[in-house]
Parts: sequence; structure tokens; C-alpha cells
Amino acid sequence: MFFRDKRTLKICRIYTMLKTHARQKHLSFHTPGHKIGKWDITELSFSDNLSSPRGCIAQAEKEVAQILGAYKSFLLTDGSTCGVLSMLHAAKTLGVKSVAFPETAHKSVWNGCALLGLTPFPFSVEHEGGIPKPTVLKNVENVLLAADAILLTSPDYYGNIPDLFSFRKFCDDTKKLLLIDGAHGGHLHFDKAIYAGAFADLWVDGVHKSLPALTQGAVVSAKDEKGAAALQKGVDIFRSTSPSYPILASVEYAVKAPQGKTALYARALAEKYPQRMVLQKDFTKLCVRFGLHAFSAEKDLEKQGVYPEFCDGNILMFYLSCKTKKRALVRLENALLKLFKKYPLESVEQIHAPVVLPKTTQTEWVNISDCEGKISAQNFGLFPPCVPLVKRGEQITKESLALLQKADNVFGVYEEKLLIFKGEEV
Repeated sequence: MFFRDKRTLKICRIYTMLKTHARQKHLSFHTPGHKIGKWDITELSFSDNLSSPRGCIAQAEKEVAQILGAYKSFLLTDGSTCGVLSMLHAAKTLGVKSVAFPETAHKSVWNGCALLGLTPFPFSVEHEGGIPKPTVLKNVENVLLAADAILLTSPDYYGNIPDLFSFRKFCDDTKKLLLIDGAHGGHLHFDKAIYAGAFADLWVDGVHKSLPALTQGAVVSAKDEKGAAALQKGVDIFRSTSPSYPILASVEYAVKAPQGKTALYARALAEKYPQRMVLQKDFTKLCVRFGLHAFSAEKDLEKQGVYPEFCDGNILMFYLSCKTKKRALVRLENALLKLFKKYPLESVEQIHAPVVLPKTTQTEWVNISDCEGKISAQNFGLFPPCVPLVKRGEQITKESLALLQKADNVFGVYEEKLLIFKGEEV
């Protein structure tokens, strides 16, 4: 196991169980099939059961819930996507039929609404310098009033955090559920002023993204008993019946681990270059502007062994965590300074995709190069950040196609083709 903080490990229930077992003789006649791991086990007589925990997993979930301020928390080994789907299912169980959310919401929100038959009410997001801005309640209040529940992304992939207090008050006044996709905010439980769990009825923490947990480690939580009962049904449907015990142990460890000083280092760095670097309230997302040269800058950095989280064709986003060391930021700064000289900042215009109501339901897959002006029949975009570049029913523009073709990783694309409404064109 890669965990380093021994003081934290002493209070981790699942890790302690695995460590004790790893010291014993072990001849595996159980899954998984590699047959070589004492740490990577399945549900054995002593290892508890995530589907109906009564031992170390139950204790771990109880202690995680206490830290996060939840009535009940569920450990996940299937990523935040499982948490979002479970949360939306819980909302439907509680009577929700429609959900308002930002158009920059993760694809799991869109997919969850389609899967569960929830009516989506996406609202527009303002941008500044090509970067999304935090959602302001008064700008979207009419959309929110029409929906049964509100789902916010906080923080988003760029580090934005909306005024959660105002949204909480609005939901209290209008008797609506507040759901928060905190896939990128697991570390914020240290700061209750901006933490999803201090405001939401149901929320997801994507622990592996910003805390020291293995990939796919996450938590979904409910604020009260009624929400917990509904959420239990959701996780029973969407959560794996073959959870990874190393991932489970890492989630518990990450939630209990200390924060560190990365925030101080990151803010000091961003303040030195205000024209090129943006650091929102969430210190783990360092956005660096390169404009039209963003993809070229990304390739130059990768040749030096420096890998950003993503390039959106405008900015490079560098994902930090409490494990990011000061020396790593010094190395990053030196690499970026060379690129600032090489690539002057040239701004990128925001892509506006007109919305068109298709006259047909017939669809077909068409080569990307032939899709300009056609109407998209499904969401597609860059991966990450895995939010729609063009949504279903929107016109596919020349600019969006150019960005899609430059990116190394995308979603909604199959064999270099896009799904469009047949015969529809603007």
C-alpha cells in the first residue's frame, strides 16, 4: 500500500483489517483471478461487506460521515459518476421529477437524467477570459423555480464555487432539494464555509481527484435520515458488487488524512502572474492561460515530463492536491516561464452553438469533417473536463469542430464520427 502518514493509518479501519490479514498465510481460492494479493481480496468471513456492512466498513463509513457532517455516507469504488447516479435516483425516490443544473455539468448528470426519466433544466454559465464564472443565483432564478431540485457543481473543473449560502436559502424558501456534485471538492471538508456537505441535502465527494486516494475512490452522502434511506436504494443499484478493498481503504485514509500547505504555495505562485494564472477559491485547480497556443504549450510541457490535467483549447489546468510539494510547483513555474516567453497570450473567442429544434428523430453517424452546420443528436466534448462542448439539439460550428479535432481525448465521438439528426442543417 502507498499510504505514508502512519498516524492516520492507525485510525483507518479497513487498512488495519487488510494489514492484519496480509501478515497471515494466504492460499487464495477466491476472486480476484490474479491469485497473488493479500491486500486485494474479496468479501471473506472477516473482511465485511460493502453491500451490507457490519464490521470494519460500517465503522469506516460511520467515521467518514462524522468528518463530512453527514447523517450517512457511503464509500464508493466506482468513482463520482456512481455517486451522481445514486444521488439522482435518491432525488427521484423523494419525489423529484425535474432537475435544474448548469450546462457545464458533468456528463453523468445529463446521463442520469436521461436514464431515470428526470426532466433536465440546464441553465447557461457566464464566461470570462474563456473560463466559466461561478453561477449567480439571481441570474438563473427563473430556471430554478421551474424545477423540483437544483444540482450544482461545486467546485467545477476550473475551481469555481458558487455562493452556496444563497442557494441553500433559496432551496429552504422554495422547498426544493439541493444536490451538489462535489467530484472535485473532496478536500474542501476542511473548510466548511465552501464545502458542499455544509449546504447540500445530498452530495458527492470525489476523493481520488484531490485527496490521496486510489482512482475511482469517492463518497456520496445524505444530510438527514430520509435522504439516507433514499440514497441507500440508489447505491444498491449503481454501486459495484465487487468493490476493490485497496480503493475502499484509500478512501477512508484520504478523508482522515491532514491537509498540508499546498494552498499557501499555490496562491503565492498564482499571485506572481495575474495575467496568465487564475486560482479560484479552490486552490487545487491552477488555470494557466495560453489562448490559441494552448495545445502547443501542452505538448512542450509533456516533452519535459510535466503533465497538466487537461487542455481545453484555451487554458491548461494543473490539478494540485495536499500531496503537491513546493518543489514541484517551483519546477512547474520554471517550465511555464519559458513557455510564456515562447507563446504570447492570444485570446480565444467563446464558442456559441445555436440551439435548433430538429424536425426529425432520425439520426446518423457522420464523419467529423462533414458535420459543420449540422445538428448534434447527442452531447460531445473534450475529455476531460467531460462537459458538453456541443449539446444535443445544438448546431455544430466550425470552431467546435476545430477544437474537437485538436484534442487528444474526447467523448461522444465514435470512430471519428458524430451522431447528428439526419437531414437537419442550419
